[in-house]
Amino acid sequence: MKPVVGLLGATWLASVAWAGEPIVAPPKSEDLFKLYGWIESGFTANFDRPNDRQNFGRLFDDRANEPLLNQITITLERVLPSSPNGFEWGFKLQAMYGSDARFIHSLGLLDRVTDDIVQPDIVEAYLNLHLPLATEGGLDLKLGKFVTLEGAETIDPRTNFFYSHSYIFNFGIPFNHTGALATFHAAKWLDLYAGITRGVNTSLEDNNDAAAFHGGVGLNLFDGQLTVLATTHIGPETPGNNHDNRFLSDITVTAKLTKNLTSISDLNYSYDKAADASGYGLAQYLLYSFNDVFIVGLRAEIWRDADGFYVTSFAQNDDALDSLRGGNVTLDRRTVGGGQTTYGAITLGLNIKPAVPKPLTSLVFRPELRFDRALNDTHPFDDSSDRDQFTAGIDVIIQF
Repeated sequence: MKPVVGLLGATWLASVAWAGEPIVAPPKSEDLFKLYGWIESGFTANFDRPNDRQNFGRLFDDRANEPLLNQITITLERVLPSSPNGFEWGFKLQAMYGSDARFIHSLGLLDRVTDDIVQPDIVEAYLNLHLPLATEGGLDLKLGKFVTLEGAETIDPRTNFFYSHSYIFNFGIPFNHTGALATFHAAKWLDLYAGITRGVNTSLEDNNDAAAFHGGVGLNLFDGQLTVLATTHIGPETPGNNHDNRFLSDITVTAKLTKNLTSISDLNYSYDKAADASGYGLAQYLLYSFNDVFIVGLRAEIWRDADGFYVTSFAQNDDALDSLRGGNVTLDRRTVGGGQTTYGAITLGLNIKPAVPKPLTSLVFRPELRFDRALNDTHPFDDSSDRDQFTAGIDVIIQF
């Protein structure tokens, strides 16, 4: 299971929830089936008011001065028991409708249904098997479509602190994979991941018919006070090229510094052999919980797009998938990159979680202020005319 980094329950959970780790008492059999969902909607004010109405360098909050219905998400799953004694099975089926779907489609799965700003998607659809092999924790096997292991941030807004996303999340890691992923719980403090996928954001179709590797190592130390997840994805991703690999690697370190203060460090390195292009950087998060209602957070990031290959602003709703698909596609002329740029960004945010009546389970408001700057002499922002970008955003997440 990917580490949880987000606002879950009454406080910020800094510890990692590893599959097979008996953090809580095993759920009763009738509790294994779950049906739940959420609605997320947000708005980002860009004080430069760019003519192309784009917040450059952003995906899920890409539209400037325009409200977005980011996600209506419904999930049906049978979870694995936290302490399985023998063979166990589970599944997860998660469907989304919203503007975020424009960027997370996998090739061949609902990626040509519509070019509207709000679109449908199947975020995850997999079978989960637990095999009692070798160790007390055994082996978990995931078969189907699943989100990536990589990064401190996720597609699921409930597990992120900020409305906007880091450059690492947007451009340095995959969103999802289709294939098989094994998790071997070698010890209570050590998980090993290894799997074969069809590639980055690739499902029923493949732009080069080549397989890829996805895996890594997870550490859960000092009773969850310190967790480390080091992951990589290696395989050809260029359309029509099945031999030049793209390397996407990430290390996320979460430390519970005090009862109320959590530190998250996200280190990233990307290299595409076909383009001979690299990108790399660090995002640092500090999160302080005042009480069950108010949490304040700071994110500082530097990310280097050394060859101008990764960071892009997609003007049309289908441009992101068309660029992944390749072939005879025409991108909007307003879809542009930022050139060879080192990006710096500082985001200050607040999570407000008031009490809600049933059948709602949670309500979260996430206002934020963000400042982006090109740290070298490039001008990627405000219709490719400015070194700086200042935005104020807010979203609301209603869970049920």
